[in-house]
Amino acid sequence: MTEAEWPPEQRAMLEPAYRKGRVYNIIGTLARHPAASRAIGQVSNHVMGPGSTLTARERELLILRTAWLCQAEYEWAQHALLGAKAGLSAEDIARCKRGPAAAGWSGTEASLLRAADELHAVQCISDSTWAELAEHYEQRQLMDIVFAVGQYTLVAMALNSFATPLDAGLEGF
Repeated sequence: MTEAEWPPEQRAMLEPAYRKGRVYNIIGTLARHPAASRAIGQVSNHVMGPGSTLTARERELLILRTAWLCQAEYEWAQHALLGAKAGLSAEDIARCKRGPAAAGWSGTEASLLRAADELHAVQCISDSTWAELAEHYEQRQLMDIVFAVGQYTLVAMALNSFATPLDAGLEGF
């Protein structure tokens, strides 16, 4: 949908980003349903913002693993960039595709990736993985692990279903 085709409510949502020079395809796609976009944005702002108790590196590991499991190319491409800004090496980012059993992860990082795998597969973290995570994380952090994977599973489902194209300059799988 081009700028000329934006209905008034969508225009109100998109014009601030448009004036800054860039409307990412995710924003344009979700803005087609303004009420849902605002709700999704609130959870995303928690997961990505200062309210989250996870470090940026931890969060990006979870999001990248979730993007890979969901085959969400848009999310993968965006978060490969964000992961690099959060201190993930190119090798770390590529290793997210191989999962928690790949050589090179710390025990805690492997547990984070295993949690993402389990949430994806059965929508619950196993008792053994939970116990491993609980050795390193307090209750709010454990909750933020679930919220990060859940939020980016929702976003992956939406962007995959709506066939949201990659933004210019992004590299997919």
